[in-house]
Amino acid sequence: MNRDNLIAQIKKKKSFLCVGLDTDESKLPNHLKGEKNGVLEFNKAIIDATRDLCVAYKPNLAFYEVMGSKGWDILQETVNYIGDEHLVIADAKRGDIGNSSNYYAKTFFEKMNFGAVTVSPYMGYDSVKPFLNYKDKWAIVLGLTSNIGAEDIQTKELNSLLSIGSEGIQNRQRWMQLYEHVAYELKDWGTNENTMLVVGATSPDRIEKIRNILPSHFLLIPGVGAQGGDLDMVMKKGLNSDIGLLINSSRGIIYASPDKDFATKAREKAIEIRVLMEKAMKDNKLV
Repeated sequence: MNRDNLIAQIKKKKSFLCVGLDTDESKLPNHLKGEKNGVLEFNKAIIDATRDLCVAYKPNLAFYEVMGSKGWDILQETVNYIGDEHLVIADAKRGDIGNSSNYYAKTFFEKMNFGAVTVSPYMGYDSVKPFLNYKDKWAIVLGLTSNIGAEDIQTKELNSLLSIGSEGIQNRQRWMQLYEHVAYELKDWGTNENTMLVVGATSPDRIEKIRNILPSHFLLIPGVGAQGGDLDMVMKKGLNSDIGLLINSSRGIIYASPDKDFATKAREKAIEIRVLMEKAMKDNKLV
């Protein structure tokens, strides 16, 4: 899915919701636990209940890899079931030397037909570049994550050399936090048509800083819902003229109920979020 298609879907649905398919076998409703295709049936029900309310799905690979080869089959069937109308993000957090990244990109983009992959930037540009060689595909780079441990590394200050002519900065050094440096690097690595940045919802003031660095890029925002991120504040700090946000909610939607009504309750939670998104888009004259 290219940028224009993504924006069109957002405006059509009045939603920039991404549903995280972090499907844990141990948390399936009782009637699906122990079933041969329990995880897949759960995913299909969630997808059917939310298709018209979201623009993206994000399976977290950890929940599928733990099941071995069966998990990979379920993941592929889930991707196939979603289809082409939504951006399908492999939450894989890959990042390795160029040769290895070439094969990661080939796996997710060619073999499995994902539209985007989350990648780590900490081995540098050559580890991200292979993901940028595919038309209408996205590399979603980890910038500032929503976990507590993000403070251990991502917010450390460094004296960074900038040479960003578009902002009138020529070889100037300044102190900044590491996640800011990653955002500046992203401007040179790709474009707003093939790269996004992950920014946790739990740090709205930092979202504003990143939006100033990347005014036209999409930001993937995890941490709304179960992790305590404030959706209204995220939208206030992060929206741009093209919306520019994908707000991910995983546990808050897919585990809205432990019973047979899980899909109905998931839909209700997705509607609650979508209503807030539509209001923000109207208030900011984006629809």
